[in-house]
Amino acid sequence: MRLRARTIRLRLTLIYGGVFLISTAAMLTVGYILVRQNLYRHHSFRAEVTGLGAALARQLFGAVAHPPGQTARAFQAGYHQAANATLHRLLFEYIGALVVMTGLSVALGWWISGRALAPLRAITATARRVSGENLGERIALEGPDDELKDLADTFDRMLVRLDSAFASQRRFVANASHELRTPLAIMRTEIDVALADPDASVDELRTMGDAVRETIDRSEALIAALLFLARSEEERINRQPVDLAELAGGCLTDLHRSAELSEIRIGTSLEPAVALGDPTLLERMLANLIENGIRYNAPHGELTVRTKTVDGMAEILVVNGGAVIDPADVQSLTQPFHRLNRTSRGFGLGLSIVRSVVEVHGGTLELVAPPSGGLRVRVQVPAAKLNEPATRRSRNLTRI
Repeated sequence: MRLRARTIRLRLTLIYGGVFLISTAAMLTVGYILVRQNLYRHHSFRAEVTGLGAALARQLFGAVAHPPGQTARAFQAGYHQAANATLHRLLFEYIGALVVMTGLSVALGWWISGRALAPLRAITATARRVSGENLGERIALEGPDDELKDLADTFDRMLVRLDSAFASQRRFVANASHELRTPLAIMRTEIDVALADPDASVDELRTMGDAVRETIDRSEALIAALLFLARSEEERINRQPVDLAELAGGCLTDLHRSAELSEIRIGTSLEPAVALGDPTLLERMLANLIENGIRYNAPHGELTVRTKTVDGMAEILVVNGGAVIDPADVQSLTQPFHRLNRTSRGFGLGLSIVRSVVEVHGGTLELVAPPSGGLRVRVQVPAAKLNEPATRRSRNLTRI
C-alpha cells in the first residue's frame, strides 16, 4: 500500500519524531560536553595526576629508569589518549542510542496518532455511508468529552437536522401529490365536458370557468398551507419578543366576520403574554386555533380565547363548543390531512401547523375533548425577558 505523504497521521508522527530527535540530541550533546569538560576541567587536576603517575613510575621502575620529566610527559600523554578514546566511544554510543530511540519514538508516535485519529476515521466512514436513504445513521462516538467527541456530536446533530429536513420534504411532496389529485381531476373533468359539447352555451362555459377557478383557488390555498407547514417544521426560526395577546386580538378582529356569520359568541381574556419566537409562525398558529374554533363549533356556540404568562411560559387557551369528540381521536387531530368531518372544506392542516409551530418553539401542546363537546387547546411557549420589547405584526392571514 502506497503511503500518502500528506495524511494527518504521518504528519503527526513526523512532528513527534522530529521533536523527540531534536530534544534528545540536545540533551546528549549537553551530556557529552559536560563529560568532556569534567575530563579536562582543571590543570591542577592534570598536574596532580601527572605527579602521581611519576611517583608511581619511580616506585615501580626506580628513579633511574626514566627521568622525572619524561615520565610525567609519558603519563600525561597516556591520560589524554585514554580520555580521547573514552569520549570517542561515548560519542558513538550516544549516536547509536539516539538512532534507536528516535526509531522507537517514530513507531510509538505512529501508533499513538493512529489511536488518536481513530474517531476521525469513524466520522469519515459514517459520512461516506450517509445518503438521503439512511439519514437515520449516527456516529454515536463514545469516550471522553474532547474535541473529537464534540465534532462527532456536532455531526450527529447535523444529521438530525438533515433527516428532519428530508422527511419534511418527502411529506410535503407526498401530501401535495395526494391532495392535488382531486382538484386536478375536477378541472380535467370540467374542461373535458365543455370541450365534448360543441354546442356549449356561454352560460355553460362560464359555469365551467367558475368551477375551474374555484378549484384553482383551493389548490393555491393547499399549496400555501403545505409550504407553511414545511417552514414551521424548520429548526432555525427568527426569534424575537412578540405579545400573544396582541396577535390574538388581531386574529379575532380579522375573523370577527366569520364568527358573526356562524353566530358564534366570543369571550376573551387577553392578558400580556410576551413569547420569544417567530411572529409570523405564532400569528399563523393563533389564527388556525381561532378559525378552527369557529369552523367546527356548534351553531350559536361559544368560543373562549385567553392569554397569560405562567411560570416563564406564554400561554394561550382556546376553548370551543361543538360535537362530542372521542378522546381516542384527539391526538390524531394534529396529523396532516386528518379530519373528523370529511365534509368540511378545510384541508386538515390547521392543527398540524399548530403542532409544528409549538415544537419548533420548544413549547407544549395540550388537546382535551370535554364530555360536553368541542375541543380545548392549551399552548405554552417560552416567554421573553421582561426588558425585551414585543414586536408588533401586521396581519395578512391565509385561510387553511
